[in-house]
Amino acid sequence: MTEMEAFFALQEGLPRQGPGDRASLDAALAPLDLPRNAQILDAGCGVGADIAGLLAHAPEGHVTAVDTHAPFVDLAGNAHAGDGRVTAAARSMLDCAGPYDLIWCSGALYFLGLEAGLAWAARALAPGGAIAFSEPAFFTEAPSPEAREFWEGEEAAIRTAPAIRTACEAAGFAVLSAFPLPDAAWEAYYAPMEARVAALRPGAAPAMEAALDAALREAAGWRAAKAETGYLMVTARKV
Repeated sequence: MTEMEAFFALQEGLPRQGPGDRASLDAALAPLDLPRNAQILDAGCGVGADIAGLLAHAPEGHVTAVDTHAPFVDLAGNAHAGDGRVTAAARSMLDCAGPYDLIWCSGALYFLGLEAGLAWAARALAPGGAIAFSEPAFFTEAPSPEAREFWEGEEAAIRTAPAIRTACEAAGFAVLSAFPLPDAAWEAYYAPMEARVAALRPGAAPAMEAALDAALREAAGWRAAKAETGYLMVTARKV
């Protein structure tokens, strides 16, 4: 087993693959007046933790859930088998042309880079469509070493909340809301992860041990620096 295989083995057993919860989803979509039949893209869907919440905001709509990791997609599809409102597919979000009324992207847009991700979203959205995404952020202009270290070498790419808003506006979006993802949304990810770490620990191979240790370091690192860094949940409409 490689370290990457161990990472995915850990993640595939979790209810979600990043911070988030239903309350945060509802808050992010509150500024939008989505049509009941909205066409929605869940970009980087993981195992589909947010699909039910998205459908609650568009009960006659359709959610296309995509992720590049096929086992995640299989789990998402199986969870909604028989529901014609859901299509799950193993593909990159860049291969999704739309048009969509809403792009939901929980913790995955930054893999493209913020500007590149927003440019893609602008192309994939229908006129007047919106994107709701969570983006790594510093909540202070002078983050501590602990806050910087949480991002493990990516800290140079992490922006402040005002800088994220500015990037959205420069890409042709009107920001409707932006708020730090609350502690409960992070614990909705880390608490099940810590329980799974404990379950996988007995007899774990070296690669799995490394993945489990990394997961616990990540959770501890966020808790130590959460006042200074986390995700900014942004809802922005294409103008």
